[in-house]
Amino acid sequence: MTEIKPFRIDIPQADLDDLADRLARTRFTEELPDAGTDYGVPVSRVRELVEYWRDSHDWRALERRLNAHPQFTTEIDGQNIHFLHVRSADEDAFPLLLTHGWPGSVVEFLDVIGPLTDPRGHGADGPAFHLVIPSIPGFGFSGPTRERGWNRYRVAAAWAALMARLGYERYGAVGNDGGSLISPEVGRIDPEHVAGVHVTQIFSFPSGDPAELADLTEEESAALAHLQWFWEKMGAFNTLQAQQPQTLAHALADSPAGLLGWNGQLLAGQDDEFTVANIAIYWLTGTAGSAARFYYEDGHAEHPTEPTTVPIGLAGFANDFQSIRRFADRDHKNIVSWNTYESGGHYAAHEEPELLAADIRAFFGSLR
Repeated sequence: MTEIKPFRIDIPQADLDDLADRLARTRFTEELPDAGTDYGVPVSRVRELVEYWRDSHDWRALERRLNAHPQFTTEIDGQNIHFLHVRSADEDAFPLLLTHGWPGSVVEFLDVIGPLTDPRGHGADGPAFHLVIPSIPGFGFSGPTRERGWNRYRVAAAWAALMARLGYERYGAVGNDGGSLISPEVGRIDPEHVAGVHVTQIFSFPSGDPAELADLTEEESAALAHLQWFWEKMGAFNTLQAQQPQTLAHALADSPAGLLGWNGQLLAGQDDEFTVANIAIYWLTGTAGSAARFYYEDGHAEHPTEPTTVPIGLAGFANDFQSIRRFADRDHKNIVSWNTYESGGHYAAHEEPELLAADIRAFFGSLR
């Protein structure tokens, strides 16, 4: 079960034909004439995405882009694991493990592959990296999970096993979104091999102790207000997927337009191609429901109470979750880099690939 098999994406044409037929026959919902975004993703946005997916998105071109990079599968802990493994031409390059989140996929990191594996070829100085970019179990080409318990900790253990199977004695862990939950746990599980952890969000929240909020700075208060707004206005995905993901899964498995609406809520502001490319992977691999289960599994997991100790760095971007340092210091005792930027958003590897790559290079360059 330790075999690593080459993998190439080749979706059957019949599946693409079925998708085209479903998109052509989309039955759009009604909405109030003055709804805007108050009730969620508006019909106008779903119409735009349906039209783009139907008329402009080229799945075979996306396949070619992904297949241009070496891909593999292997079985770990009873689960199929798909991953890109892109080695730098620099044999002294340092290995990095890059983890996406929901509703993203390995597509998140395509734009940073070049800047990280070949910095000089992209006009940058600093170290080069070998990249391992897996699909989280239950997501994309890893396929659906087949049993309970695939939370962030089990994924982190699988990632440590994967890096060992690839022969990497020392490596770094990088994450975005769900990957920012998983990557610190890779460091907790495998501290003797993980040199450091780099994330785009540190999800540390107030504990409920009023003393924690007594002397917040203006910047911290604004970040906390943004967090409160997000959970009050945009938190439905987390609540539903953490409580009853299967109830939702029936609709997501049957309707590409429904999947555009649901997954598209947290791809707001992204270009149509990036949005549809990520969502198409969920549709064509049948993993919308199993990906949603990650929230249930994580919500029912027993969470550690001790802070992480492996060096960790943050690259925070303007239009994203606003990490708050005082809460982060409580949960992570070895924060060695904390940088925030006035551009970019939740998908920084796509929106600001050069800026994110530079931050990653600086962070891991300081640890080697």
